[in-house]
This record gives sequence, C-alpha cells and structure tokens, in this order.
Amino acid sequence: MHVTDNDRLLAGRYRVGELIGRGGMSDVHAGTDTRLGRSVAIKLLKSSLATDPAFRTRFRQEAQSAARMAHPTIVRVFDAGEETVLDGSGHEVQLPFIVMERVEGRLLRDIIREGPLDPTEAARITDGVLTALEYSHRAGVVHRDIKPGNIMITSAGQVKVMDFGIARAISDSSTTVAQTTAILGTASYFSPEQAKGETVDARTDLYSTGVVLFEMLTGRPPFRGETPVAVAYQHVSERPVKPSVINPRVSPAFDTVVLHALGKDRTQRYQTAADFRSDVEVAASGRVPVHRQPDETELLFGAPSTSLSSSELALRQLTEDETMDRTQRRPPALWIWAGVVAVVVTVLAVMYWAFNLTPTDDLPSSAREIPVLQGMSYDEATGVLQDLDLQATQLSETSETIPEGQVVRSDPEAGTIVEPGQVVVRVYVSSGREVVDVPDLRNQTLDQAKESLESRGLVAGSETRENSPTVAADIVLATDPAGGTSVTVGATVNFRVSSGLVTLPDLTGQPLATASSLLRGTTLQLNPIPQPDSSCPAEPNDPVVQQSLAPGDVPQKSDVTLRYCAGASNEGAGTGGGNGGGGNGSDG
Repeated sequence: MHVTDNDRLLAGRYRVGELIGRGGMSDVHAGTDTRLGRSVAIKLLKSSLATDPAFRTRFRQEAQSAARMAHPTIVRVFDAGEETVLDGSGHEVQLPFIVMERVEGRLLRDIIREGPLDPTEAARITDGVLTALEYSHRAGVVHRDIKPGNIMITSAGQVKVMDFGIARAISDSSTTVAQTTAILGTASYFSPEQAKGETVDARTDLYSTGVVLFEMLTGRPPFRGETPVAVAYQHVSERPVKPSVINPRVSPAFDTVVLHALGKDRTQRYQTAADFRSDVEVAASGRVPVHRQPDETELLFGAPSTSLSSSELALRQLTEDETMDRTQRRPPALWIWAGVVAVVVTVLAVMYWAFNLTPTDDLPSSAREIPVLQGMSYDEATGVLQDLDLQATQLSETSETIPEGQVVRSDPEAGTIVEPGQVVVRVYVSSGREVVDVPDLRNQTLDQAKESLESRGLVAGSETRENSPTVAADIVLATDPAGGTSVTVGATVNFRVSSGLVTLPDLTGQPLATASSLLRGTTLQLNPIPQPDSSCPAEPNDPVVQQSLAPGDVPQKSDVTLRYCAGASNEGAGTGGGNGGGGNGSDG
C-alpha cells in the first residue's frame, strides 16, 4: 500500500477518501468507518514523526486521553493507531493516524482571512473555545496549540475545538524546537512560557485564546515577524497594542479583556477558563471587567504552588497540627512584631517600585518605522525606504480602488518598527482592477447566464427581447460585450434574449405558393395550411384572400391558415359562351 494512494483501508475498517484539509503536521481526509457505516475524518500524520519512538508512545497515550473527552465543543476522537505503508522509494514506514468526528463547517482561520469579526461574534466564538478548555482542563488535558486553524465553526454556527493532546505528543517527543515550530505552525500563538521552553499549564491555553480573540477583533495576530524566533521574542518581551488601535470598532471593554489575557507573567493573566469566559460575557454586554489585584504575598513570592513535595506536606502538617507538642519555645513577641514590620516595609518598597516601573517607549537609534507608502509609485516608495536604510522588493496585486502603478500596501505594514538589514519590505503595487473574460452565454437560460456572470464577479445588465424562429423563449441569443471579451471585475454585461415570437407579415394578395414558401422559410418557420373557398371564383396563382393570424408577433411554429378562392372561374364561363355563338353561325 503506497502512502499517497487514496481509497486505502486503515486498521482493516477505515476507508480513506478525498483530501479535505492540509496542515503542518498532517493531511485530513474524508473517510468511512466500514464497520459502523458512519462518516469520519481521518488525520494522517507525517510519517517522519513516527521515526521517534518517544513520539509513538506519547501519541498513543495522548490519543487515548483525547478519546475520553466527550463535549459538544470538542471534536471527538474515535480511534488512533499506526499503519505500515510504503513510501515513494518502496521502504516501509509507520503512518500514524487519528479517526475523528466529521464536522461540516469552516475553519476560523479561513473566516478571519475575510476580515475582522464583529466583536459580538468574536465573543461568542471565544465563549465556545473557553467552554471546551474549561472541560479539558478539568480533565487534566492541556491543548498547547490553540489557534484559528484548530477551531472549526460548523454550518449551524457551533464552535468545535480540534487536536486535543496531539500538540503535547509532539512537543514532548525528541523533536527540536525548530521542528516542533514547523510541525505545529507559526509561533504567533505561543505563550511566553512556551517561547522560553518552560513547562506549560492551563494558563498557556488561555494566553493562546487571548491571541485568537485579538486576531478575530483586528484581522491579524498581535505579534508578527520574519521568523518564528522573532515572533517568539515579541511574545516574551514586547507589550501588545490595544485591539482598538487597529480596529476602532473594538470597545475599551474588549481592550481590557485582551490585554489581561496576554499578560507575560502567567500569574498576572486569567487563571481559569471560567474567569476568562465571565469577563468576555461582561465585555460583550458593554461593561468593562474589573480585575482583582494579587495580594501582597503573591507580589513578593508569586502564586502559591498547587502541589507540595512529601517533605513540604509533612512540614505543613507539623506546623498546623495543634495537637503536636512543640519542642522549642515561642520566640519573644518583640521579634514577631519586628518581623511583621520588616515584611510590611519590604512589601511597600516593592509595590512602590513596581507601580513606578513603566515600559519605555524609547527605541534604539537604529530602529526605523515603516512609513505610509499607499498611493506612491514604486520608485517613490523605494526612494523613501532607501532614505531610511530599508530595502524593498516589488510585488503585484489587483485592487478595486488603487489605480494601476500605485502602491496598495506594504509588508510589514505602515507603523511597524523594524531594524535596517533585518527585513526586506514587500511593496505591493496595484495592477489595476482584476480582469476576467466574459463567458459564452449563448443558448443558456437567463437564470443560468446570470449565475455564471455572478460567479466571475460580473454584473447582469439590461435584457433586450428579440424575435427568433428557432431559439426558445428566455434563452440568451447574445451578450454585450460578447463572450470571450476581456473586462474588469464588476463590469456590466447586457443580454439579448429570445422572445419566443416571430413577426408575421400581411400575406393577403400574395400568391398561395409564394405565401406558403415565405411562412416555411428560415426567417419565420411557421406552418402554412391552405384552405380553398368555393364561395368566390378562382383567380390565377390563387392569391390569398385571408390569413387566420393577424400580421404582427406570433408564437414560434404557429399554424397559419391561408384562404384562397376556388369557385367556378369567370374566365371559363366566357369561353363557353363564345363557343356556343360560333356553333349557331355554322348551323345557319
């Protein structure tokens, strides 16, 4: 069995179907559980992961943990395992796979690409993510890789979080930091403790959720850089801007929630998913959440540990058990009060120092701010950047609003602080409005033609009805511009449409043969029906004396009755009288 073949069978029961998604560590296929007859999603992890025995062990353990979680906001894991397959060179490799619940919907990543979300919708999605995390954290499972690519919004609008436990299996294996970053994606959603390689806990997921909320509100993550290391450095050392600086529609309430969620010190951010979710609900109602300040002991010594060693536990029991006899006399009261005063003085000194310690906004002398380049020509933009010792490269991009040849945007964007020599500024120059070809819409129904136009970004215009002997009613005869013509997106296309009628001329006085031939001709294609009238004398060429349909527009393929005179001929009666007169003369 080849690793690239579709329609293969895993574990003797899961049939792999079409590719429906692709990620840094896996490909996702539609699949069928042939034993239970249900649709599933099958995630095929990269075979390179399976070369690490530690990963295989951790993967099985974490998949089992994830499979035990059953919650409406979490994508269920049904099964996991490894399959021995052949790679492109014919060697056997282990292919790890996960069988999951099949969810119809869109990734939050794809939704954000369309622009910032309404704050109310962002709050609703965040609430769903935090509900999933609250459940998983109570079960002792930390996700470690919360990001828009792991959050699905179903067609009914429900939030579903994916890949619980898989990130831990990868990060706990022997892969390097660089490999882990490549597998899990960019460092845009790493917590400071992840970036520093420290141990992680539930508060790591809450930080990443704060990054996702920031991105939903603004359309971009709080930190961006050329390399994952640069982004990770910003998570550790730089303060994020308020979301409202990027998107003025964001309220101060959401600014407060996001900045609290993105606290560098995990003791200074949200401690539980429930607390985070409560503040999101408060912000969505238009009120600014109020956060409790840590007490003095927390400021000095950090949050109390939730786990104690056996010796620490024994010491606490000894000091708290009033039934135990003390072998040492209590210290004099003066010493106790002196110690209390010393602690208070130390606390006040630390608090004074902390409250007066503000991040500096001074920048290194070599730092440069990307200027606004939109509307300039590329030559003008490169001149401005060169004056700042910044290098530029040109890229092309269509634009509905920026004229051709002018700068649309830059990457990094205007206002970003960069170091000369560390970044190349991508300057996107407008190629004008996007151009498409008008499709050939002849012989399509009007509704089909309009749908085809809209799919190409074109606008349906006027409809002119024209008579046609062969094309049925409401079928397109031609367009203006004609099919194959290149136009800009948003251009209007007018229709010439068959009316289903033909124009019948006045045939009275026409010879019957001529009238019949005209009706049968290619321009009319009507059905002539000759009808003799014995009440009037016949005439040469049988001229039409009456037609059943009046001149004007008539339906295609109509029957037209042509009445002509077919009685006794006047010419025949005169001839007979003349013959009789001749006979009489002969007799005389």
